[in-house]
Amino acid sequence: HTPGLNGAVAMLLPLVNAQKAHFKPQEITNLLWAMAKLVNNGQEQTPEFNEAVAALLLLVNAQKTNFKPQEIANLLWAMAKLVDNRQELTPGLKEAVAALLPHVNPKKNQFNPQHIANLLWAMAKLVDNGQEQTPELNEAVATLLPHVNEQKANFKPQGIVNLLWAMAKLVGSGLERAPELKEAVAALLPHVNAQKDQFDAQGIANLLWAIAKLLDNGQKWSPGLNDAVAALLPHVNANKDQFIPQHIANLLWAMAKLVDNEQKRTPEFNEALAALLPHVSAQKANFKPQGIANLLWAIAKLVDNGQELTTEPKKAVAALLPHVNTHKDQFNALGIANLLWAMAKLLDNGEDRTPQLKEAVAALLPHVNAQKGNFKPQGIANLLWAMAKLMDSGQDRTTGLHEAVTALLPHVNAKKDQFKAQGIANLLWAMAKLGELLELNVVISTFESLVDRISENPQLSQQTILMSLWGVMVCCARLSPDANNNHWLEKHMDDLFTRVKNTSPDNLEDQSVIAMAASWLGRACPVVPHYRTTISKPQADFRNQLQSCIPSLQIEEEKSLNSLPPVDLLLPDHNMVIEVQGPSHYVGGDFKTRNGSTLLKIALLQKAGFEVIEIPANQLLNNDLMKPYIDQIKIRTGIPPQGHGSVSLKRRWADAACVTANDRQPSDHGDLTAEEHSGEQTNPAKRKKTNSQ
Repeated sequence: HTPGLNGAVAMLLPLVNAQKAHFKPQEITNLLWAMAKLVNNGQEQTPEFNEAVAALLLLVNAQKTNFKPQEIANLLWAMAKLVDNRQELTPGLKEAVAALLPHVNPKKNQFNPQHIANLLWAMAKLVDNGQEQTPELNEAVATLLPHVNEQKANFKPQGIVNLLWAMAKLVGSGLERAPELKEAVAALLPHVNAQKDQFDAQGIANLLWAIAKLLDNGQKWSPGLNDAVAALLPHVNANKDQFIPQHIANLLWAMAKLVDNEQKRTPEFNEALAALLPHVSAQKANFKPQGIANLLWAIAKLVDNGQELTTEPKKAVAALLPHVNTHKDQFNALGIANLLWAMAKLLDNGEDRTPQLKEAVAALLPHVNAQKGNFKPQGIANLLWAMAKLMDSGQDRTTGLHEAVTALLPHVNAKKDQFKAQGIANLLWAMAKLGELLELNVVISTFESLVDRISENPQLSQQTILMSLWGVMVCCARLSPDANNNHWLEKHMDDLFTRVKNTSPDNLEDQSVIAMAASWLGRACPVVPHYRTTISKPQADFRNQLQSCIPSLQIEEEKSLNSLPPVDLLLPDHNMVIEVQGPSHYVGGDFKTRNGSTLLKIALLQKAGFEVIEIPANQLLNNDLMKPYIDQIKIRTGIPPQGHGSVSLKRRWADAACVTANDRQPSDHGDLTAEEHSGEQTNPAKRKKTNSQ
């Protein structure tokens, strides 16, 4: 773009408008094609440029019946390319598109392979930029698809790329996966393998993205699809230095989607991944907001599907996180949902809760409230799951988590009929996990709108059933002991328990959920969970002090009662349980707001007939703080305290220690002290697979 070339273009543009009445169809086509090419190569869209485009678009509509097949293809390609380069989708442009589409069908037999590829690419690109999928557009697509199959041997590498990309985009935008589309895809895939050495870096990125997108929208794995992926993966490594940031983001997104759709992690796959990850760090400053969101989502999804969180993934995450804060105002609703899901999932799989991660979460949360009306059902489910996980991982409540949760909940009821089964399970789990943070009436009304749909669905995975079962138990725990209110929930609990009682899960989390449900319903426990136990320092100190003050008191530690998670301390002669509650028993570790896991454990113990005393661990820092609790236990066990029966002591006990399941909510499965000090996660609600976008 020399000054001379720019000057020539600037001189000619006003003449387009001045002479608009004299242009013939071919000249209109050539001009719009030329202007699209100029913009695609960096031409500035000046006011004169925009006026020339607007003048020509009116002529397209006026002369719509006079364009030849090649001109129709070139015009639609040019308009799509202009829109893809930020040309506004004006009424004039929409009218020009609408004027041309009906002429695709009558001339369908006159389009050559390049025209077919350009037309389908153009329609997909227009739809991707906001063009409505009108009956005329759908008819034009349906008209062209059979010609893909007929001319499959004549498409050049670029045409194959454009066609598969276009079909993936159209399907992702809601185009029906008709037999013609499946046949067109099947016809093209063998040519990916045959021409594998002829695709450039952009072609490789677009092809893998398209295949992943098709799989994500219901395409079945086939030998042709397997061969195409296998043919392309080695070229990722070979072309690694030629990928621009958008390609890197698309490739990692595609590879994450492929694995999520059961792609085997072959040596070639692992090599391609290893080749791309260092380029994330190297080009960290060049990724656009959507690329940042896609990259963090992809890394989280890969890790969730078994990728080790080794040095390179960690470096890539660390490189991207500061840019979340920088671009916080530019993420759309989908980007926000994917980012928060990704950060929660990374934490869930061992990522450190670094200052950069905390800052990124804090930067995004206000935008959840601002965009609350724009989230799709899956986004809402993923967000609430993510926020529950973030709080469970110790994210500070003051960062706006509570406000974000409160902003989203009304949209759950409003869109209750649009959630998939996995989304409902995620929602039930998340609301249960957040425990006392959510008002009871909000929890009940939301559960009422969702639980029926889970129970009535015959096609549920075991994971979905177990997450839902745990959520229902927590809600019951919040209502307990109000039997009338619990009846409708216990019916759902019974239905869900019946569907998993004959399974034999091999992990502690699932076994614990089944054991707790059996205990609540008074059924024989079909599993024998083998709980891990660890004694925390506050628990050990309190036990030693209690035994020292009451030598005759029989105390058992880490005892599993009725196949439930172990209790901290059991006084068997008095049917009393003492739970020393560390920060992981509370939402955001605030020592005030109990989470769902804690509430469920307490309710189950009370339902089994035990008196439960809860003592926040921050109240046991020294012997002086322990003494009022020990004196109160003396009273409960019939041993008079020595001069400490004052009103202030009783009030302190009531405030700090003795809490019923009526007041609060259920929690994680497993002993919290074990989680805090051993790093073992005994939370039966934790799931390795959750919905993602």
